[in-house]
Amino acid sequence: MTFSWKRVNAIFQKDFKDFSRNLAVSIVVFLPLILAAVYGRMGLDTIQAHFMNINMTFAMVGTYVQCCLIAEEKEKNTLRGLMLSPASTLEILGGKSLLSFVLTIVIAFFCAYLSEYRPANIAIIATAIVISSVFFIGLGTLLGLIAKSVMESSVIVLPVIAVFTMGSFVTVWIEKYPVLQIVEYLPNIQLIDLATKVEKGAGFGDVISNLAIILIWTVVVYILTVIVYKKRMVD
Repeated sequence: MTFSWKRVNAIFQKDFKDFSRNLAVSIVVFLPLILAAVYGRMGLDTIQAHFMNINMTFAMVGTYVQCCLIAEEKEKNTLRGLMLSPASTLEILGGKSLLSFVLTIVIAFFCAYLSEYRPANIAIIATAIVISSVFFIGLGTLLGLIAKSVMESSVIVLPVIAVFTMGSFVTVWIEKYPVLQIVEYLPNIQLIDLATKVEKGAGFGDVISNLAIILIWTVVVYILTVIVYKKRMVD
C-alpha cells in the first residue's frame, strides 16, 4: 500500500475541526504565548527563561493537545474506525500528529518572538526545535493511546508538563544529589544545553551529541507508540 497524502490531509482536517470545537483543549495553546509576552515585558533575557516558554509549548501544545485528541478519538470509538480503514499506520499516526506539529512550531516561533529570543544560529535551533516537537508529539500520542478517556488523558499528561517545563530547575541539585545526573539527558535539558552552546558560538558539529540524544528519545517513544498502537488494533 502506497503512502497517501489525501488520507493524511483528511485526518488533519478532521482533527482541526475537532480541535476548534473543543475550547478546553484549544485554549491551552495561548498559555505559553501569555507567559512569553510577560517575560518579554519583564526583560528576562536568559536561555533558561526563553526555553522554559518553548519547553512549555512542547509539553502543553505538542503533548497535551495531542494526547487529548487521541484520547477523544478512542472515547468516541472513531480511532477504531481509522484502524480498520485502508489507511496505514504511518498515515494514521502522521495525520493525527500533523495538527499538533503545526501548532507546536507556530506557537514556539511566536513564543520566541514575544520573549525577544534571537538565537545566534537559527538553523541549529530550528533543527533542535523540530526534532523536539516530533518527540513531544510522539509522547502525547503514546499517552493518548494509553488513556481510557479524555478526562484521564488530562491527568496523566500533568507529570509530563511538570517534568519537561520545570525539570530544568532540578539541575541545581545535581552536585548535592549525583543520582539526579540522569536528568541531564532529558530532551528539554539537552535542548537548553544546546541553546547555551549556540550562544557561545557553537556550530552543528559541537551540538551533534545533544541532537543525537533528543533523536534517540524520539525514536524510542515512537517505537513504543507503534507497539501500543498495534496492540490496540487487536484488543
